[in-house]
Amino acid sequence: MPGATSAGGQADVLAFLEGGGLGGPVGRVDTHGAVILLGRERAWKMKRAVRFSFMDLSTLDRREAAIRAELALNRSTAPELYRAVLPVTREADGRLALGGPGEPVEWLLEMRRFPAEDQLDRVAARGGLTPALVEGLARAIAAFHDAAEPRPDGGGADAMRAVVEGNAADLEGLSTVLPPDAVAALNVATAAELDRRAALLDARRAAGEVRRCHGDLHLANIVLLDGRPVLFDCLEFSEDLAAIDVLYDLAFLVMDLLERGLREPAWRLLQAYNDRRTGDAGLALMPLFLSVRAAVRAKIAGFTATGAGHADREAERRRALAYLDLARAALTPATPVLVAIGGRSGTGKSTLAAALAPRLEPMPGAVTLRSDIIRKRLHGREPTERLPGDAYGAAATARVYATIVERAAALLRAGRSVVADAVFGREAERSPLERLAAELGVRFRAVWLEAPDAVLEARVAARTGDASDAGVAVVRHQGAMGFTAPPGWRVLRSDRGAAALLDEIVTGWEG
Repeated sequence: MPGATSAGGQADVLAFLEGGGLGGPVGRVDTHGAVILLGRERAWKMKRAVRFSFMDLSTLDRREAAIRAELALNRSTAPELYRAVLPVTREADGRLALGGPGEPVEWLLEMRRFPAEDQLDRVAARGGLTPALVEGLARAIAAFHDAAEPRPDGGGADAMRAVVEGNAADLEGLSTVLPPDAVAALNVATAAELDRRAALLDARRAAGEVRRCHGDLHLANIVLLDGRPVLFDCLEFSEDLAAIDVLYDLAFLVMDLLERGLREPAWRLLQAYNDRRTGDAGLALMPLFLSVRAAVRAKIAGFTATGAGHADREAERRRALAYLDLARAALTPATPVLVAIGGRSGTGKSTLAAALAPRLEPMPGAVTLRSDIIRKRLHGREPTERLPGDAYGAAATARVYATIVERAAALLRAGRSVVADAVFGREAERSPLERLAAELGVRFRAVWLEAPDAVLEARVAARTGDASDAGVAVVRHQGAMGFTAPPGWRVLRSDRGAAALLDEIVTGWEG
C-alpha cells in the first residue's frame, strides 16, 4: 500500500507551480506516481512522495534520482521530448522559486508538450490503429530491443518469481476491491505456470533476451511525432523491473490492446514483432507474461480505488476487476491448431490468414507463417524488396517450405496456433505439415482457395507494397502446372466477401 512521507510539502510546491510558478496557467494530470503539469508548449513532471511494494519515491533524494534517470533513459528513445531537470528551491526569504539558488525542495522533469490526441491510447480510442501504424510500431519496438543493452544480471525465473509473489501479496491485500476467491485462483495458476516455464525464462536470459527495456510500454507511453510512433516515459525507478525479457516488455502493450478489446491490433503487433525478431519458442511465455502484466495493472487500479474519491473509486474498482479477469483468461489452457491455406497466387491466402489468425487461441491469436515473407528473410531482404529470379528456384523454394515446417513445429510445441500461408502446389510441400500435426497430436485444418483466372490476374496486377513478387506470368505458370485442390483439403471460392469466407471457414472447426 502507498504511504506518503512529505505530502504536505508537496502540496505547497504544487500550489506554487499551479499558481504561476511555471510562468502561466497550467493544466494538471494525476497518476499514482506523479503529477504532470501542462503548459502551452511544455510539460513538467513531479514525482509523488509515495511508497509502494514496487516503487519507493518517499524521499527527496529518491525522487531526484528517478527524475534524472528518466531524463537520461528517455533521451535515447524520444530526445525531441525530454529537455531538462529543474529544481524547485526554497529561497532565503522563505519563498519558493523555480531553478533558484536556494535549497532544492522538489525536482521537476521538463518536457516538450505534444497534443494529447497524438498519444496512442487516444489514437486507439478513435479507431486509428491502422495495420500500417501497428506494423510500424512493431518495427520501432523491435529496433529498440535490438539496440538495448543485454542484462544477464536481470530477468530469468528468479526475477519473475519476485514479481509474481509481489503481485500475489498486493492482490491479496485488496480484498475490499477484488474477490478473494478469484485472486487466490489467479495466484495458484500463475505460480504453476511460472514453475512450468522457469527453465525457458533462464534459457532466454542466457541467450541475451533479457535487456534494459522500456519497462512501462503501454499505449499512453507512445506518441505519434511527425506520423511515426515514438516510445517515451521509460520506467526509471527500478532496474529490476526494467532489466527484463524483451517479450515481457512487449507483453505490456499486447495486454493493453487486449484489455481494450483490440484483439486484431494486438495480434498484428505480436505477429509483426515476431517476424522481425523471430523467437518462436519464446512465445510459450506469452500467457504468463500477459497474465502478470494484467495482474500488475489490476493492483495499480486497486490501489487507486482504495485512495480515490467515491466516483473514482468505483471506476477504478471496475478497472481492477477487468484486469483481474484478463489475467485469469490469459492462463486459460488452449489447444493449438495447425492451419494450412493454399492456392495459386492472387487467391487471397494472406488476406484470409490475417483475418483468421486473431480468431484462434491462445490470445492474441495464431502466428502466421507466410512463405513470401520467409523467403525474403532467408535472403536478408525486407518483405517489400523484390528478389532475383534464382531466389525462386527449386532449391530455394524447398528451403522456404522446410522453414515453414521447422517454425511450425517450434510454435506448436510452444503452445501457439499456426496458420501456414503458401501455394502448397506440390504434395511434397503439403505432406510434412500433415505429418507434423499427427506427430504432435494437434488438429490440422487445410483450406484451398480458388478464383477465376481473370480475378487472380487482376489482383496480382493491382498489388503495391506487398511481400509477394508474383505477377500475371506467375499466375499463368501455376495454372499450367496444374495446381489444383489436394485431396482432403476444403475448397472455397475466394472471389466473395472476406467476412463471408471467414465465417464459412471457422464453421464446424470446434471439437
